[in-house]
Amino acid sequence: MRNLNEIAKFVESDASMTLNEAGGLAYKLSPKEALAQFAATGCLSQTFYANEVDQLKTILNLTSARDVDDEFLAKLALYARVKGFMKDMPAVLCAVLASRKSPLLDKVFPVVIDNGKMLRNFVMAVRSGVTGRKSFGSAVRRLLRNWFDARTEQQIFNASIGNNPSMADVVKMIHPTPKTPQREALYGYVIGKPYDESKLPQTVVEYIHLLKNGVDENAAVPDVPFQYLTSLNLTANQWKTIAQNASWQTTRMNLNTFLRHGVFEDAELVSKIAARLRNEEEIRRAKAFPYQLMTAYMNASEEVPSDVRLALQDAMEIATDNVPVIDGLVALCVDVSGSMDSSVTGYRRGATSKVRCVDVAGLMASCILRRNPNAVVIPFEEKVRRCTLNPRDSVITNAQKLANLNGGGTNCSCAMKYIIRNKINPDVVIYLSDNMSWIDSDPNHSWRDCTETVACWDELRKKKPNGRLINIDIQPYGSSQTLNRADIANVGGFSDVVFDFVAQFAQGVSPQHWVELIEQINLDEPVK
Repeated sequence: MRNLNEIAKFVESDASMTLNEAGGLAYKLSPKEALAQFAATGCLSQTFYANEVDQLKTILNLTSARDVDDEFLAKLALYARVKGFMKDMPAVLCAVLASRKSPLLDKVFPVVIDNGKMLRNFVMAVRSGVTGRKSFGSAVRRLLRNWFDARTEQQIFNASIGNNPSMADVVKMIHPTPKTPQREALYGYVIGKPYDESKLPQTVVEYIHLLKNGVDENAAVPDVPFQYLTSLNLTANQWKTIAQNASWQTTRMNLNTFLRHGVFEDAELVSKIAARLRNEEEIRRAKAFPYQLMTAYMNASEEVPSDVRLALQDAMEIATDNVPVIDGLVALCVDVSGSMDSSVTGYRRGATSKVRCVDVAGLMASCILRRNPNAVVIPFEEKVRRCTLNPRDSVITNAQKLANLNGGGTNCSCAMKYIIRNKINPDVVIYLSDNMSWIDSDPNHSWRDCTETVACWDELRKKKPNGRLINIDIQPYGSSQTLNRADIANVGGFSDVVFDFVAQFAQGVSPQHWVELIEQINLDEPVK
């Protein structure tokens, strides 16, 4: 292997190249490309190679790049929230716009900061000073006050969950003016000052009485957010009532809670919960992502009734119905190396997801295999691993088989070499990886021209001139093993939108798809 210093010197001489976090040769994404990937997958949490501070610094450095103006940042914040369903990234981008005193913040704030969690994230980002200022300023205070004015007392109460900062902290910071006796009573309750109970919403009053008087087994459970009830000493029958009326998402997220409180001792209720989870209409209404169902399945205790666990697998099959069929032969290169053991949402104290990058890569490969049963699946780490998958097995089963291979160093090009060596000749090659390849940073040919993965792809294209390579980066680090060009696309993220793009790019859509989608957003029109 060549000396790392030698590679580093070359990187300094070529603006298009960089060293990735693993020390391997990689392509440097443009600021807009890198930000687009963060917008789709950025979690601002500890990952295998980078912590949240490093990622935040990277994002802030990218936002200051010459070609990243306020308009792109505003559009990016909208995309990250509305399409990517991100929480951290769009709040940070809004904080950047606030620090720049950009008038475009007025256009995106009401859409991006759409619930209590997003409001607290935005306030935390501003008050931390990471974006350049700690004070709100009159314009930001106006936006925050408008947020409260646009919501009912019940909505504000429902959003008053969480800390650092709490909703009480936010109210104390901005001093919103109560325009009605009802609002004055609510603000008093939220910040712990005297209030007129008769002016509060009935459900809030019921909750307050429940806290004051304790749980009466004959009392009705107030219709408040689920999080308000979890710390109360409710009876088994009251928990059964909660489970009976829970939404699809609440059910998915709280199976273990239901188990602890005796809900599944009722056979009739078990059947109802299972039917709810596998209900196609409910799944589509909840906009369930496959990875959400994988999270529920992986977190569910083995003591959760088998019918409920099977219902999660059935829901997974329904959630993957929109995965497209891709024309031609598909090769799926699935990274199962050690760095893919990192939690897909990064490390967050007390809230780290059990779902790892390798789980998501296996899930996406299994979803594509389900709809494209002739696809060739090639797991790799330092070398290609053998793994036989049956397209007719459940998505969960195949995803777990791939995830169980986890371990070893990262050598992205070995999968491509396997394709060439075995004369597979695919029409579309899809990589599912964190792109932290380092073992192949010293190819035998002219390593100064490109990464080994791209060199192998160029060799493969001699037999498949119209072939397409799609590199799906499970976690963004700002670099990639492939560059964007007409036949190669770099994609960040793991939502359903990725599946659509895979099919579109295979048919000729531009590889700059993510940046183009963001730049096409019209800030003067309602976001769909």
